[in-house]
Amino acid sequence: MELKRNYVILLVFTLIVITAAEMIGTQSLSFGAFSVSLLPLAFAILITMILGLPIARKGFMKKIYSKVNVQFSSKYLIFIMLPLMARYGADVAPQLKEILNVGWVFIAQELGNLGTVLLGLPVALLIGLRREAIGATLGLGREGELAYISEKYTLESKEGQGVLSLYIIGTLFGTIFFSLIAPIMLDVGFRVEALAMASGVGSASMMTASSATLIERVPEMESTILGYAAASQLLTSFLGTFTMVFLAVPLQRFLYNKLTKTKKQPEVPADVRAAE
Repeated sequence: MELKRNYVILLVFTLIVITAAEMIGTQSLSFGAFSVSLLPLAFAILITMILGLPIARKGFMKKIYSKVNVQFSSKYLIFIMLPLMARYGADVAPQLKEILNVGWVFIAQELGNLGTVLLGLPVALLIGLRREAIGATLGLGREGELAYISEKYTLESKEGQGVLSLYIIGTLFGTIFFSLIAPIMLDVGFRVEALAMASGVGSASMMTASSATLIERVPEMESTILGYAAASQLLTSFLGTFTMVFLAVPLQRFLYNKLTKTKKQPEVPADVRAAE
């Protein structure tokens, strides 16, 4: 009974936050020649982040941010994303012919997933990370990378700590970052189609934030933006796993060994070796 009461409290709190964010609406901030749009989604994240700080997590708020509610939210987040993925499929269909005409670009875009290894790994090692860098730079630290690192090293390992840290950072700040960077790149001169395509990075929340800010700036191209972003997202979710396993992982191992001047691979925990 107490458990159900906690879930009801969490649901009511969620609805209140959503209502408050929608009442704030989309706000535009100008920085010289640049104009940045902050969506309700960004405000919802900021509100929950602020209220989740230890200084604010007192009394009633402590019940909302209880361990049970946090575990429930993370466990069933996927069910919230499933209708969104179905919507992506519906957005792709009207633009299918146009998307097929530039299909090779979507496939070539998958090579961009190697950027986290080529750029991120040297930086991670430079600031002092070692095995943590394996998990932190394999990708954007979303579900695919989380599953791979969890199966190979376990989340209790150094590699697991790396991917979990990136997952949390991406969840907290990724949406806000994409809400800001998309309109800035548009003002710099990038084509809206390219930015819509780049929105599909494998994270539903990041893609939604990026494409929504683009629609806010270029409303007459809404269908094109949604179609390109959704197609890129679906392709990244599908091909991204193969890119990670067959390209990113071998490349990361090679660079890790070269940069750390070792011929040994990062160790797999004993319990995982035994299971294999």
